[in-house]
Amino acid sequence: MKKNKQNKTNYCIITRPDNCQMDDINLHHRFLNWRRRIREIGEMRPARERYMRLLKDGDTLSYQGNSDEVGCYVAPHPLSKGNCYFEVTIVDTGVRGTIAVGLVPKFYRLDHQPGWLPHSVGYHADNGKLYNGNPVGQQFGPKCGCGDRIGCGIHPDNSEAGFATVFFTKNGKELGSVEVPMAADGLFPAIGMHSLGEEVRVDLQAEWLLEEDDTVMMVDSHEDDWGRLYDVRVSGTLLEYVGKGKSIMDVGLAQACQPLTTRCHYFEVEIVDAGEKCYIALGLARRDYPKNRHPGWSRGSVAYHADDGKIFHGSGVGDAFGPRCFRGDIMGCGIMFPRDYILDGEADMDDWEQLEVCPRQGGIQNVLYLNDEEEEEEGSNELEHGRQGRKVTVFFTRNGKLMGRREVAVPPGGLYPTVGMLSSGEKVKVDLHPLSG
Repeated sequence: MKKNKQNKTNYCIITRPDNCQMDDINLHHRFLNWRRRIREIGEMRPARERYMRLLKDGDTLSYQGNSDEVGCYVAPHPLSKGNCYFEVTIVDTGVRGTIAVGLVPKFYRLDHQPGWLPHSVGYHADNGKLYNGNPVGQQFGPKCGCGDRIGCGIHPDNSEAGFATVFFTKNGKELGSVEVPMAADGLFPAIGMHSLGEEVRVDLQAEWLLEEDDTVMMVDSHEDDWGRLYDVRVSGTLLEYVGKGKSIMDVGLAQACQPLTTRCHYFEVEIVDAGEKCYIALGLARRDYPKNRHPGWSRGSVAYHADDGKIFHGSGVGDAFGPRCFRGDIMGCGIMFPRDYILDGEADMDDWEQLEVCPRQGGIQNVLYLNDEEEEEEGSNELEHGRQGRKVTVFFTRNGKLMGRREVAVPPGGLYPTVGMLSSGEKVKVDLHPLSG
């Protein structure tokens, strides 16, 4: 009897020693540590600023392209809660003044102005427009020129998830804000330029200090100091032009409620913002001076004009007189009264409506009230009748230095401090009593 042979399959199970499994685990941990180490080294590496077609010398940037292509600078660090603001001072506007200041993502294209591409925003100095992720801008603020400071910052407390509230300033005053999508790496300060000669100075550590507001801090609003205001807004001692600024008929006029006298014979104006054209004038004018005429242009007025440094005396044609005036300059105007000069009612300063000029002899015919169509004869008539009446010497100053004098006939009621403005953004600070106190 045969026995059946059974086929037996032998399985060999190979088991790895415990020390091999430990080697795999250690290798995995070494790989994780190696990857973490690389990431830490990358984070420890100093952040680098990026720029193209620009020359950087310290904190100064200047355009080095051929005016056909944009040059752009991107700062090494984004704005943060601890460093939420920066400023750019325009040193030179170059050929076109196409300077832009704003915020962009970390790897923004350096051949585009800030604001032209998505997730970026930029305020452009040449046209005062704001570009918010779009090559088509919207009117936002005044144009900016040489010497102006453009600031840009974020309001961390006003930002929502995924968006940042970005604001812009000009010469320390906030112009407005806009919501901007927040990139993953944050929003980086950026400056763009696009024409030969453009140069700026950058302060990435600037602090945003809210400028003291005259409307809040001033107990006396000083509105009572002004008898007439046309297209001019008053906030304490600050006068701001709010007219259209499109034609010479859009003059903004501010006239004091009291004329200059022997007791108060001088006043000053500081140019806080020159606006687009610096069409700012200060001088003296009769009480019923036309509201749509710059002081000096019509009869019964004399004025020093900041934009061209000319003096206008009852005529639309000015004479060379002094230097042009700019932001920060202080212009002054006063009267040198004769020693025997007396105003009726000056002893009682409460009733200004009764003030009249006391002529030396006879009554004065007020040629300063002639109709505008007779303007061609003004010079001869004023000179002729001025001999019969009272004249005073009006003088003008710039930053405390005498610029010159002009002899002027005084109309009934006296000569009133008058300020004129005619372009967007113009602001002046007025001191009607700088020699008192």
